[in-house]
Amino acid sequence: MHPSPGDYEFLAPAKIVFGWGRRREVGELAQTLGRRAFIIWGSRTLRSTDRANEIITSLRRAGIEPVELATISHEPLVADVDAATWALRQLGNGRESLIVAIGGGSAIDLAKAVAALATHRESDTVQDYLEGVGRGLRITHSPLPLLAMPTTAGTGSEATKNAVISSHEPPFKKSLRSDLMLPKVALIDPELTVTCSKTVTAHSGMDAITQCIESFISRRAKPIAAALAIKGLQLAYPVLVQAVENGESRPAREAMSQAALLSGMALANSGLGLAHGVAAALGVHCHVPHGLACAVMLPAALRANRNECAGQLADLESALAPGAADSTRRADAFVERMVQLCDLLKIPRRLGELGVDRAIIPSLAASSYGNSMDGNPRRISSEELTELLEDML
Repeated sequence: MHPSPGDYEFLAPAKIVFGWGRRREVGELAQTLGRRAFIIWGSRTLRSTDRANEIITSLRRAGIEPVELATISHEPLVADVDAATWALRQLGNGRESLIVAIGGGSAIDLAKAVAALATHRESDTVQDYLEGVGRGLRITHSPLPLLAMPTTAGTGSEATKNAVISSHEPPFKKSLRSDLMLPKVALIDPELTVTCSKTVTAHSGMDAITQCIESFISRRAKPIAAALAIKGLQLAYPVLVQAVENGESRPAREAMSQAALLSGMALANSGLGLAHGVAAALGVHCHVPHGLACAVMLPAALRANRNECAGQLADLESALAPGAADSTRRADAFVERMVQLCDLLKIPRRLGELGVDRAIIPSLAASSYGNSMDGNPRRISSEELTELLEDML
């Protein structure tokens, strides 16, 4: 069981709109935020679809001028944020401006960062606002209003208060973070995820599942977020394999989109843990896609934390398969259940399968510490983490 929560706050988007086909309401929803919509797309392929044209048409019918600002198909870099922010300023972002993000977590994170930097002029680079790597500048003014439309079911970025930004030189992956950065509207249309590939569906789905688990066992776990995490896991676990194998399945796509949303609200309020800490480092040093990295690290993270949070793991097992087994057996059953799910989805068990070699392990371990690792149920020393990663080669 979790300890007494004490005082807490709960943050979520001001408005959440969920439903199959509800992308067609984007114009009506955007009207509440402004009259000039700067659009950030998740890929050029997405932009060329009929569904993208529906979104543009809906905005125009509502009297909103769509201005296509950027397209991104990789996790956002400092240079991406700086370029898009500069372009926005050149185009002029007045009081009637809003940002619409249509894509996966990368597009939404880029949009959050640009929305925040649009109202802050203390520096020309987002790096100066990132945790632990810049000048320590803070987001103190309200960003431009953001309407987020996810096209994958994984990161839950439509419901979080941070944007993850990377750099190759120097290598880092850090967050721009502020309560002010929550999207004003999260518009989740599960139909937009139907075109996701099997690989994207599997990896993003495991990201959502890992977020539900890590936020539930986090040392910073909060009661509302914990309830959402359990519900998200109950939605995602039974259908993820189906969503991968049959991408046209409306029930599976709806359940995964709902789970991703709930996982985002859970992590935004309770934090994460070891799997996400190492996943960020794998992204920086080995360019491993985020969802895949989380999936590879989840079993190891559960084993590392098992003794510290056996009660919570037993609760998660009971949520998926109610039974009379004692707490110890249920905790072990949950860990094994996640291992089996990863195997069904053909998630690699070894870091070596991701191209990681022994020489990079010290850098991986050093880069794994930050906000995510701070939420881990117990302190993991650098020596222990190094040994854990070496054992996974």
